[in-house]
Amino acid sequence: MRSKLIPALVAGVAAACLFSGGAFAQMAGPMASEKTVVVGGAPMYPSRNIVENAVNSKDHTTLVAAVKAAGLVDTLSGAGPFTVFAPTNEAFAKLPAGTVDTLLKPESKATLTKVLTYHVVPGRLTAADLAAKVKAGGGKAMLKTVEGESLTVMAMGGGLVIHDAKNGAAKVTIADVSQSNGVIHVVDTVLMP
Repeated sequence: MRSKLIPALVAGVAAACLFSGGAFAQMAGPMASEKTVVVGGAPMYPSRNIVENAVNSKDHTTLVAAVKAAGLVDTLSGAGPFTVFAPTNEAFAKLPAGTVDTLLKPESKATLTKVLTYHVVPGRLTAADLAAKVKAGGGKAMLKTVEGESLTVMAMGGGLVIHDAKNGAAKVTIADVSQSNGVIHVVDTVLMP
């Protein structure tokens, strides 16, 4: 038991240091048996949680900063499981000029939290699970987010598209990035509640 607890404790401390400006540059290496997906130039290890993996993706630096500003590090490091539709830096760059800077201000924390939790669905839903829900729903599936509102998933062009409450659509560009506490699907647009 002690041999399992110590690496988990070290990983948790390292993740906390990464989010608080600590000196850790990268987490300890993966177990040899892990199957990894590369996102943003970094391997995403299934034994690590959402936060531990996201901090290493160069394509998700804006998302990581937003998660930190919203105070969601502990939540997304928790047991979950969660399904996260993770917007890339390019997705955030599509927002109107100044939007990200405004959202990252302390006075915008409630709005930022609402936007970020709109990208999170309770449970572990793989692309196959989402496709099955779409099929069972006659071409679309409604997902209740942690924020409280729903997302609509549809199959389009051989992939999955997530529609938000503002009639925006985000294409899943990388599906099924397994995490210890859920699964990430990388999306190309920020979803808005």
